[in-house]
Amino acid sequence: MQQPANRGPAPGAHRDEAFKIGMVQMTCTTSLDENLQKAIRGIREAVDQGAEIVCLQELFKSQYFCREENAELFNLAETIPGPSTDALSTVARELQVSIVASLFEKRAEGLYHNTAVVLDSDGATLGLYRKMHIPDDPLYYEKFYFTPGDLGFKNFETKHARIGVLVCWDQWYPEGARLTSMQGASVLFYPTAIGWHPSEKSQFGNAQLDAWRTIQRAHAIANGVYVAAVNRTGFEGPSDSGIEFWGNSFVADPFGQVIAQASADKEEVLVAECDPKRMDEVRRNWPFFRDRRIDAYAPITERWLR
Repeated sequence: MQQPANRGPAPGAHRDEAFKIGMVQMTCTTSLDENLQKAIRGIREAVDQGAEIVCLQELFKSQYFCREENAELFNLAETIPGPSTDALSTVARELQVSIVASLFEKRAEGLYHNTAVVLDSDGATLGLYRKMHIPDDPLYYEKFYFTPGDLGFKNFETKHARIGVLVCWDQWYPEGARLTSMQGASVLFYPTAIGWHPSEKSQFGNAQLDAWRTIQRAHAIANGVYVAAVNRTGFEGPSDSGIEFWGNSFVADPFGQVIAQASADKEEVLVAECDPKRMDEVRRNWPFFRDRRIDAYAPITERWLR
């Protein structure tokens, strides 16, 4: 994997310049190439609107295959580097844009991950984040497909900003957001595939969507960072047992205010400005990092306390 030698400011270095991020919310078909080309068109549109870092939704290259346990679907996986990273690297280099792309990674025979790759604006691979928290729920049978990540929580120093990347189910865990933020990230990106079960939407749908938005806004507030959640949209699967992905991709500022918001059911490209000065302002007035009691948190590594 290519590792460029000199990539700008050192980890944690202070940056004052505002930068723009883009997110591509889209539907997916059964054609892998069609989905890839649609994602690339979305990246181009985001760049046309000024985006310097663009994030794609979770497992953007296919429909969400984890709705069932089917060993044949392992054929959707690919190596990293591989066909998708080759195509996206070319786009990143052409457009001078950094890209966060969520892929079904084949690491070895019988070993697969749900992985986000970060490409910088020269097309080089900055690194990988492998999804740490793996769900196992009706229509979300991810434990059948994915080995939990073993790279830990990471930051990536792109040309334009230092970012953190987590994936979907990770978004419910404050520990992951905290550990990623503590490495200096200005933005936490969450590529996502979440939606309603047909039998639950009428009774629980509004509450589920509100909880999803609330937990991620809370990560922004607690850590004084921008949070960008990039969800898919559209219905996938049989009419009586599929998932209606609820879209609603959004960006929250360091005090949890939503500064960009997509609809539930349309393909959209969102672009938002992130300003480190806003982070500084919020953290000065709400100094949560100053007041953390790191001497008292050791029990957090236990499974349960009585």
